[in-house]
Amino acid sequence: MKLTMLSKDQNSGGNGCPSVYLGDTGELVVQGVSVDSATQSELVNVLPGEGAVRISAEVVLDAADRYRERRGF
Repeated sequence: MKLTMLSKDQNSGGNGCPSVYLGDTGELVVQGVSVDSATQSELVNVLPGEGAVRISAEVVLDAADRYRERRGF
C-alpha cells in the first residue's frame, strides 16, 4: 500500500508520531505509541494482528480536514 501523510503531531518534532496516513486503497493508517497492557485489556473483540495506538484528537481532526480537502467534500 502506498501512503500519503495527512497529518502529524506538530509537537513531535522532525521524527516520531503520531501521524495519520491515507493509503492508495482509501484506508487510513494511524501511527502512534502502542497502548499499555491495562488499556489494551479494555478493548473489545481484538482479533489476531490488530493493535491499538494512542493519538491526539487534534491530529485525527486535522487528518479528517485534509482527507475532506483531498476528496472535495
